[in-house]
Amino acid sequence: MDPAANAKTPVRLRLDSLADLPANVRHPAYQRSDLTPGIVHIGLGNFHRAHQAWYIHQLMQQGQAHDWAIIGAGIRNYDAEMRERLLAQDCLTTLIELDPTRTSAEVIGPMVDYLPIEAGNVALIRKMADPAVRIVSLTVTEGGYYLISNTGALNTDHQDIRYDAANPNLPRTAFGSIVAALKQRRANGLKPFTALSCDNLQGNGTILRNCVVGLARMSDPDLATWIDQNGAFPNSMVDCIVPATTDELVSQCHILGVDDRAPVSHENFRQWVIEDEFCAGRPPLEQVGVTLTQNVHSYESMKLRILNGGHQLLANVGEILNVPTISSCMQDPDILAFFRTVQIEEILPHVEAVPETTAKEYLELVERRFANTAIHDTTRRVAFDGSARHPGFLLPSLRDALASGSSVIGLALAEAFWCRMCAGVREDGSEIAPNDPLWENLCETALAARTDPGLWLEQSLYSGDFDRGTQFSNAFASWLTKIWQRGSRAVLAEYVATNSLSH
Repeated sequence: MDPAANAKTPVRLRLDSLADLPANVRHPAYQRSDLTPGIVHIGLGNFHRAHQAWYIHQLMQQGQAHDWAIIGAGIRNYDAEMRERLLAQDCLTTLIELDPTRTSAEVIGPMVDYLPIEAGNVALIRKMADPAVRIVSLTVTEGGYYLISNTGALNTDHQDIRYDAANPNLPRTAFGSIVAALKQRRANGLKPFTALSCDNLQGNGTILRNCVVGLARMSDPDLATWIDQNGAFPNSMVDCIVPATTDELVSQCHILGVDDRAPVSHENFRQWVIEDEFCAGRPPLEQVGVTLTQNVHSYESMKLRILNGGHQLLANVGEILNVPTISSCMQDPDILAFFRTVQIEEILPHVEAVPETTAKEYLELVERRFANTAIHDTTRRVAFDGSARHPGFLLPSLRDALASGSSVIGLALAEAFWCRMCAGVREDGSEIAPNDPLWENLCETALAARTDPGLWLEQSLYSGDFDRGTQFSNAFASWLTKIWQRGSRAVLAEYVATNSLSH
């Protein structure tokens, strides 16, 4: 007999059905009617729900932070589908924790509304101007900050930024919307809110300040000065592996007894480190494990270089070899040996310890997390937007290594694998579907670089500024030629045999 035939019908997730959930599915102990909003979050996706929203939920479960409920917001048309799904289930989310030994589910409810997705972002601006809102947080991806590449400066020539400067009351971007809301708050005699970036960028708070103040300065210099002097943009580091939602996850949620159309899975690890600089108050986040510190830089450098950089070491060659997930890359002896060797030889030497751990201990933790077979985090997801991720996650280690005169052979190979992946075809002949906002240009250049590798490095927007004939560019050219001629596995074996110290 089919075991599913005896399974109970899963409970449709809504506020009025929480009491009907299976006993082993935890759910809010607080009442929605007791919550009032204090946070607007822009770019509300899986990561926010599994990470920042979970921390607020934990506080609410303790009877705290009931005036810090979350209002979701988006600025892109594709956010409308998520809004529709979440509103249909009263903005509740089922979090499924994936561990190799067990699976557990928890329903969280700190989010109380999701603003309409509309031209001009009128509802978003109005809500951020509300005096009850004291924090506006963002997860808009590393590539969503309109930066001049390899700098923290706003690209004032971008068409969206120019549009917002010319139309400050009906902006297109999150940053233009923030400027417009802060303008209303100033006119109403209110303090600014704290703007909190939760994206994987070194100095993300400083970058967010540059974007908001820089954009304001283009249309209203006095407003820009007021924001800069009175606002707060704390740096932060966020960490939790959160795969994309799949049909299989929805089915797994059903098996656990919950009919959730937008569940989220995550690993059994979270970390949030925030610079304690808030201009309008904050929840007592330290009571649920958040680290409040003035030294965010060391934490974020360790995480971005070892974990996020490590993701790129695995995902690009994994795509070329059609290895489907990060955990399966960690089970592949050739890829794992490459990952460990580059980390130990070329990344860890340039990472500072933090109070709780050394760089080597953090790498060991990352290896355990990446090897979690219950997490089906695809190489495709992790390889997405390499044009933003390589400059942010691998080039800082590369620049430090070059400055200190140490080896860059492995990092050159990592960049060669990215170039080879962007050619758009795996070594088994299958297609790599477009996976970057700049994919067309990347693919064209990657194919041309097969015969002239230097063309790839001339893309200074994402590859840095490396002249031909340097140590790095020569190593890159050599590796790329060998990858095309001999295949990735042979090149992995050559690199590890030549450079590994048997770690």
